[in-house]
Amino acid sequence: MKIAIAQTNFVVGDLAGNAAKIIETAVRAREAGATLLLTTELGLCGYPPEDLLLRDDFYRDCAHTLDDLRVKIAGITLVVGHPHEIDSRRYNAASVIRDHKIIATYLKRKLPNYTVFDEARYFDPGNVPCVFEHEGVRFGLNICADVWEEPAAIAAHAAGAQVLLVLNASPYHMNKQLSRYEVVHDRVAETGLPVIYANQVGGQDELVFDGASFVVDGKGGLTHQFPAFEETLGYIDLVGGVPVKGDIAPPLAPEAEVYKALTLGVRDYVNKNGFPGVLLGLSGGIDSALTLAIAVDALGAARVRPVMMPSQYTAGMSREDALAEAEALGVRYTEIAIKPVFDAFTHALADEFRGLPEDTTEENLQSRIRGSLLMAISNKTGAIVLTTGNKSEMSTGYATLYGDMAGGFAVLKDINKLLVYRLSNYRNTISPVIPQRVIERAPSAELRPDQTDQDSLPPYPVLDAILAAYVENDVCPKEIIEQGYSRADVERVVRLVRLSEYKRRQSPIGIRITSRGFGKDWRYPITNKYRHRFE
Repeated sequence: MKIAIAQTNFVVGDLAGNAAKIIETAVRAREAGATLLLTTELGLCGYPPEDLLLRDDFYRDCAHTLDDLRVKIAGITLVVGHPHEIDSRRYNAASVIRDHKIIATYLKRKLPNYTVFDEARYFDPGNVPCVFEHEGVRFGLNICADVWEEPAAIAAHAAGAQVLLVLNASPYHMNKQLSRYEVVHDRVAETGLPVIYANQVGGQDELVFDGASFVVDGKGGLTHQFPAFEETLGYIDLVGGVPVKGDIAPPLAPEAEVYKALTLGVRDYVNKNGFPGVLLGLSGGIDSALTLAIAVDALGAARVRPVMMPSQYTAGMSREDALAEAEALGVRYTEIAIKPVFDAFTHALADEFRGLPEDTTEENLQSRIRGSLLMAISNKTGAIVLTTGNKSEMSTGYATLYGDMAGGFAVLKDINKLLVYRLSNYRNTISPVIPQRVIERAPSAELRPDQTDQDSLPPYPVLDAILAAYVENDVCPKEIIEQGYSRADVERVVRLVRLSEYKRRQSPIGIRITSRGFGKDWRYPITNKYRHRFE
């Protein structure tokens, strides 16, 4: 038999649109000779629907859409994910539709409640395996987190399954695919069942889903690998319940993988929310240069507008490099000098500031002027402002509230500074759009004479290593010091992370590409007197 896997980009809440996409996919799969179509977790409503799942009317509308789908699907057996309510209990479910009937429904057993997942908030767990027969082969169903532990797959095998179908909405982070392979191999080793793993693709707020669906045979061998970050309708031939080896998409290099995640995240956030285009402040520095390249690759040059806003401290090379970046990417380039506005502000504040030395107040004022100008253009045009700050800065508070943090979407929010350099070099291998001078010069906010980032922060190799340990891996400061980092640097970085929590709470959402970003999976209190022991 031929099975189709739909690696689909759904939209949360667009019940009619998602159903129409499923129907269209089913028609294509049927015409290609497939008799069974596997879609992804909660595909009918999109994933994750978050607190929509607390609404009675949402469940009623999902049930109505599922029934409409049942009527319209013909000539193919469909496995579709959807929310499901039974006697006031709510489930993450998958139903099998054949000949206009729902012949089986599976209720997800394992409800993840860690990192970005809150499924225990919304659903009750199921506890019964689901096996259905199709053309003489018995298929068991699991949903996403079910395969990360033993019981659900073992229960399906015990109930007679010969092949395991897994519907997934597994969000991307670096090295995630290796983890998926490992857990699926564990399930295969325990059950001897081939596993057909279908994963959602697309951006949803801070999350990006990479697709990368795959098939493993009963001996653990990879027989199919779908491309990452692309909508795909792929096919698997089964002979006697055994998958016949097919296409295997080559793996992406780490930088290429992250870059695709960022472009997909930007494209879907902008398009799914109906923005006509994007704006960003172009400084001549590496962060804004990379953000510009990602935006153009995601949306096209016509929908991206950079604005250079030089001050009295902006170096001539910064203006030259910003113009070169804009010309290389074919975008409209605008300059708005901020010194006249800065002078007006300082004049208005002269009495308040009389007798006080210049400090970060004047630096932040420049940043806030730039933020106000970008937001004014955004209000006038409808384009959303992309902020350009990176994770190293967001971790330590090296960012200005209502200044460079002003905007609607933070492209590099989960990208540390060293990765910014790696991604910039990678993008230049496609076409040279970021001047080499931008990559090589010392980074600076250019808010005072001769300023560099390292005036206020440890060197980035040290800073990013400490942050990765503390923020992403929850390593205690004492253990970080034992790894060879100076106590002074560790104490300073940890203190900056703690003091900056109030800023991060007010920052725009950004694309998650690590195992722990500053979003759904970072929930530290702002008012917090806990202090780590360093001895």
